[in-house]
Amino acid sequence: MGQVNVTCWRGFVFLGFTSFGELQLLLFALFLCLYLVTLTSNVFIIVIIRLDSHLHTPMYLFLSCLSFSETCYTLGIIPRMLSGLALGVQTISYMGCAAQMFFSGSWACANCFLLSVMGFDRYVAICTPLHYASRLNPTLCSQLVGISFLSGYLFGLGMTLVIFRLSFCSSHEIQHFFCDTPPVLNLACGDTDLSELGILILSLLVLLVSFFIITISYAYILAAILRISSAEGRKKAFSTCASHLTVVVIHYGCASFMYLRPKASYSLERDQLIAVTYTVVTPVLNPIIYSLRNRAVQTALRNAFCGLLLGKG
Repeated sequence: MGQVNVTCWRGFVFLGFTSFGELQLLLFALFLCLYLVTLTSNVFIIVIIRLDSHLHTPMYLFLSCLSFSETCYTLGIIPRMLSGLALGVQTISYMGCAAQMFFSGSWACANCFLLSVMGFDRYVAICTPLHYASRLNPTLCSQLVGISFLSGYLFGLGMTLVIFRLSFCSSHEIQHFFCDTPPVLNLACGDTDLSELGILILSLLVLLVSFFIITISYAYILAAILRISSAEGRKKAFSTCASHLTVVVIHYGCASFMYLRPKASYSLERDQLIAVTYTVVTPVLNPIIYSLRNRAVQTALRNAFCGLLLGKG
């Protein structure tokens, strides 16, 4: 009879949280609250940076692009996950699964490249502060953002094509809450070694290239900071990088664990926990760590809030 292609039975079924029973409603309430915080904080950051002329600098342009990318990433995953928690078992079509994998993969890769661009931004700001505005001019900033988004699109498309060139048989139940690469690959029948190799190569290209840029940037930054004579000056210079480094560690730690490993090491329960971390928890932490603790952003928020109150008055 040969292999049975997935198109014969039209789609997949998510079983990610079905084992939690009555706790699904509690998880729904928790994840909904976190998602609302993510959306609200990212939208606030984008709007504030757009409206406040003091924040029209390369650093805050990249921050707003990261917030936009994170918002798009979560929109492709969390609403469907929440409806699954509220309604129980949830289905997704074959094309819907491919689209979800493409969009989530594209925005996740774009985040990696944006983080590397932000590392380069900190390098220029600390190592060549007098030339910051001229080197990171609006044209170059737009090009860097465009390259980040285009690269994310291309890598997301590549990963999706690598997976959906396969045939799926015997089961259409995804032990996960969205169409991520490892659980969908786990359903494929036949020899998947070539696809695993393709995913590994694409993941290595995204993570290593972007992380290499960050590493080189921070090597120069560290050298520049060590040349600063005063302890207060070194502390101030390092504080401008601390938030970025925190986000980099969280983002790359989860991504490396999920995608830079062989299929044999997959664990359904553990992988779902890690997936919840980078799809629900990390998007909440990013705006808090990276932007909402930033004094300039806090000042802009206060000014906007005061202006709104005075306007109503």
